[in-house]
Amino acid sequence: MKKINVLVFPCGAENALEIHAALKYAVNVHVVGASSADDHGRYVYRHYVGGLPYIQEPGFLDAFRRVLQEQAIDLVFPTHDTVVRFFTEHRSEIPCRIVMGDARAAAICREKRLIYDCFKGQSFTPRVYGPQDTVEFPAFAKPNIGEGGRDAQVVASLEALEIVRRTRRDLLVMEYLPGEELTVDCFTDRFRKLRFVGPRSRSRVRYGISVRSVSVPLTDEVRAIAETINKELTLRGLWFFQLKKDAAGRFKLLEISSRTAGTMCLYRQAGVNLPLLSVYDFMDMDVEILRNDGRIEVDRALASRFALDIDYQTVFMDLDDTVLHDGRVNPLAVVFLYQMAETGRKVVLLSKHERDVAQTLAEFRISPTLFDEIVHLRPDQEKADAMTGRTARAIFIDNAFAERKKVKERTGMPVFDVDAIPSLIDWRE
Repeated sequence: MKKINVLVFPCGAENALEIHAALKYAVNVHVVGASSADDHGRYVYRHYVGGLPYIQEPGFLDAFRRVLQEQAIDLVFPTHDTVVRFFTEHRSEIPCRIVMGDARAAAICREKRLIYDCFKGQSFTPRVYGPQDTVEFPAFAKPNIGEGGRDAQVVASLEALEIVRRTRRDLLVMEYLPGEELTVDCFTDRFRKLRFVGPRSRSRVRYGISVRSVSVPLTDEVRAIAETINKELTLRGLWFFQLKKDAAGRFKLLEISSRTAGTMCLYRQAGVNLPLLSVYDFMDMDVEILRNDGRIEVDRALASRFALDIDYQTVFMDLDDTVLHDGRVNPLAVVFLYQMAETGRKVVLLSKHERDVAQTLAEFRISPTLFDEIVHLRPDQEKADAMTGRTARAIFIDNAFAERKKVKERTGMPVFDVDAIPSLIDWRE
């Protein structure tokens, strides 16, 4: 089967990184990332296109179409609500399929006022106060257009509300919802059938992103809300909505989005790969969902990626407390070793190991073929002596500061502690 070429745009935000993680191992999918800003995507996507104009700039569509043609793109994942709306408005000018609902759904999802108007009269729609309404405090104020909880706040009094109204434009004032908050991940196929509804908690939130989330059982109340949204809006592929309980314990709708959520990774680990399901559905392929039962929890943190400007072709590497650590194999060291083999760099194992090195490698199931050479030194030998005549374009990795210092002073080569191995790994896939 010909590979499906998928473009993620923009590709550096958390939800874009989730699409990359969800698709990179699919054997029939080729993933390309593109961005206007120079963002984190270039450290993650092996196939990356940077420097595109911003969507509001006159040359964007021409530049974007060139990328689509050069990369032979079949399908585009827009990852920001504003980009989704832009693409719906210019759909006829983009010569490939786009993972999103129709123009009406995109417009409604971008503005919370339109969402609440669309579902006015539903029991799950929160009360929104008009300019002449009497506001019950505490109340909640948030921008009509926005994401990530930016500029949203609880207001405790009329005086506080007036201050907020003077400093914020296009503001919504709504009832305060003090209870449990959920994000609900969904998938609707090309026949508008709602195939998956997966609620998850927002247990820990940073900058509007759920960084700790736990799967929770699907209730009739949450399913009914999902079905109502799916019936009213023409959504396709993955989408999500957020709920929060009011003072009486009833869920009220906060927002709806037709793009990927970063924490959709939770249900992916349970077998529901929403980005991949969306790719297949938009290519008019029938899909089946196979979910593992049981509770699952995710906790997320920042991941660091590095670009190291050192040219090397030979690696001298220690064994004890470097390839091995605390009686176990150091997994990062093994990743690095395989990458060195893949790139054709030479790896020399330098060790003063007390036992037979080959036997130790066998006990830890480390193939000796990962090393181009194994040098077993006596305790009184200097590692720098074993490098004589081959220190050009070489680096040294060892946990011991004294060893690194000696090698650095005698050879001048770059030296690395074990904790710096991640800077030597190319994480792009």
